[in-house]
Amino acid sequence: MELMVLLNALVTRLLFVLHSLIGVWRVTAVKKEPKYWLLALLNLLLCLETGLTLKFKQGRGYKWFSPAIFLYLICTVPSLWLLEIHHGTQYCGNEPGAVQVNVSNQDFNQSRDSNHASEGTDHHIIQTAKVFVKQLSTICETVWTLALHQTFLLLLVVGRWLLPIGVEITRDQLSQLLLMFVGTAADILEFASETLDIEDVRKNYVLINAILAVWTWSMLQFPLDLAVQHIGCKPSASTRRIPSLLLCRYSAELWNIGVSLFIQDGPFFIVRSILMGHFRIFNQMLVFFTAKNILVMTLQLYRLAVITLDFRATILQKSRKGEVSCCPCEHNEASPHANTDQATEMKELLVFPPKEESQAPSED
Repeated sequence: MELMVLLNALVTRLLFVLHSLIGVWRVTAVKKEPKYWLLALLNLLLCLETGLTLKFKQGRGYKWFSPAIFLYLICTVPSLWLLEIHHGTQYCGNEPGAVQVNVSNQDFNQSRDSNHASEGTDHHIIQTAKVFVKQLSTICETVWTLALHQTFLLLLVVGRWLLPIGVEITRDQLSQLLLMFVGTAADILEFASETLDIEDVRKNYVLINAILAVWTWSMLQFPLDLAVQHIGCKPSASTRRIPSLLLCRYSAELWNIGVSLFIQDGPFFIVRSILMGHFRIFNQMLVFFTAKNILVMTLQLYRLAVITLDFRATILQKSRKGEVSCCPCEHNEASPHANTDQATEMKELLVFPPKEESQAPSED
């Protein structure tokens, strides 16, 4: 096992665990109940996944799916749910969004004087850490929750970058995936912060849970790598069907369209439409991002129509030439008689008006 692969695998998962523990600490501090430290036990799943990955995959990733990212979601999302639902996260003490930190050197000077008196280096470090934690505890709860949201999404992108890749994904595909994740993370953060900051939403417990459920659903796209990888297909009887060939050739594009319509922009549009239509909540940013969701979904449907038309034209052209395969990952290894039979079958599957015989190209 390469040293860098082992180091990246361990360091990335350690960052995941530390961030998850910070979220559990904030929940415990807000709820004032030590029982919430039990949420830290979820990190045992991540530790188990680390051991299995190092043993069976030599630290490298899996095809189409990242278990480490998925388990990181499981470890962190419950803490963010509890922080958002807790009534203390609705407002700061003086005004919303204000950071209530009384930063002064007095506490640090007292700590330093006591450290000089005790003349102990370890004691100095402990006292400084206590003062630092005390200052962090004075930060407004809404600021803490927003910071956890931001660092959560940043770690998802950076962690996917640092995690060792498998043999199935290339560096070029990984760079494309990371660029997509950056834009996706920005949209998700905007959705959560913009909707949950509305005062009327904060007064409705059911609406908060619905928004958090949609937010959690949108996060499930991060463990998947289908957006940049083709599923691939093998020459078989099932690949003669139009849907199988379409999925074979445009798997990455179809996955992107499906994510936008059913996981991200579609659910976001539904939530914002309910806020404006049923609850009569209107503001400039809400209207703008609703229009943005409509535009993105329209463009995705247009992209789907273009792909379908292009695929049908390709099928027709290849079937006329007597070619078997329409998928770039297949090879034409069949006999001439099989080619003719498959070409005839493909013509029967297409819904095209009959063409004149004179237009068909002559065979070699």
